[in-house]
Amino acid sequence: MRTGTIPRVLGTAAALAALLTTALAAPAVAERSTTPGRAPAKAAAPANFTHPGVLVSRPQLDFVRGRVQAGAQPWKSAYDQMMGSKYASLTRTAKPRAVVECGSYSNPNNGCTDEREDAIAAYTLSLAWYITQDSRYAQKAIQIMDAWSAVIKDHTNSNAPLQTGWAGSSWPRAAEIIKYTYSSWPGSGRFGTMLRDVYLPEVTNGSHSNGNWELSMTEAAIGIAVFLEDRAAYDKAVGKFRGRVPAYIYVTADGSLPKVAPGSGLDTRAKVINYWQGQSTFMDGLSQETCRDLTHTGYGLSAISHIAETSRIQGQDLYPEIADRLRHAMGLHAKHQLGTPVPSSLCGGSLKDSLGPVTEVGFNALANRLGFAMTNTQTLTERQRPAGSNNLFVAWETLTHANNPA
Repeated sequence: MRTGTIPRVLGTAAALAALLTTALAAPAVAERSTTPGRAPAKAAAPANFTHPGVLVSRPQLDFVRGRVQAGAQPWKSAYDQMMGSKYASLTRTAKPRAVVECGSYSNPNNGCTDEREDAIAAYTLSLAWYITQDSRYAQKAIQIMDAWSAVIKDHTNSNAPLQTGWAGSSWPRAAEIIKYTYSSWPGSGRFGTMLRDVYLPEVTNGSHSNGNWELSMTEAAIGIAVFLEDRAAYDKAVGKFRGRVPAYIYVTADGSLPKVAPGSGLDTRAKVINYWQGQSTFMDGLSQETCRDLTHTGYGLSAISHIAETSRIQGQDLYPEIADRLRHAMGLHAKHQLGTPVPSSLCGGSLKDSLGPVTEVGFNALANRLGFAMTNTQTLTERQRPAGSNNLFVAWETLTHANNPA
């Protein structure tokens, strides 16, 4: 099992010297700052963590519960969809294993689907518990989480980091709701140990694979940090986020080439273009994976929204830092998914697949809370309601985030 270390915070003078040394030594492509003309904002974990506080907060949950009880739409139909899914079943039997082995595209798939779906089930059941206040759902969520925390020791094979990121994004959402809104969970300490020893080391150092990997891993890391109240892990995750988002979504203010993530080694134009799937024409909202397919792009945009949502709940709102990039990205991809012809300058005039059920969280934050006009994203979001699950790490976001002001 790989382990990560948290670097000590440098003193002011030492930090300045380190920054100057890095700037002088870095290749030309890599030395551009995340925000031109300004130093990156300092990571700042909350002095006191808010619970439940991973993706959904208590005020958000209260809003949802009230809307469902009132039979209001789209929340009631989204709730019915969730409760009719396999993930809400009270007869579900968890399928834990000591080692989850996941190769490329989950081949081999030794526990990969079981782990991801059990984690989504735990989250689904925790939502069902909060909305219904029926303790059977909380007990089933606990049963699933306890089953895995008693057994799992490691993730192996080439997709281990991504698999850990996906499952590790769902587990803390469920754990936060159960630990902080249900009467008793004796196994919560062991579950926290599982997250710290098995999941966090696999995701905390990020990845230089396609950007959705590091973003999903960072989502898991920040959720785990909140559950563990680990300020160092939280700060490290925010640092990864700030380095990756500008390297995942291009805006024209970046210049002639997209930004690159720290340590990526993308120090020439040719390397950058190759990493961006061969795309050499850049436009507002283009993703590093747009020309790969919209589905993987959707994974990245979803994780960005989830991380920013969790940070907002924790009192450190990251949305303003990434709002321009995220709104352009959501709008560009929504526009073409809705049928606007793809110009030849974009991925050779053809885009593959679809974003999936991933726009609710970002749309609610950017359009409803921050007031950005997002016509295409709104049309796509409303057309896809109720948004279900992608069976990986996204679930029930029409229910939890549609028009949610909390």
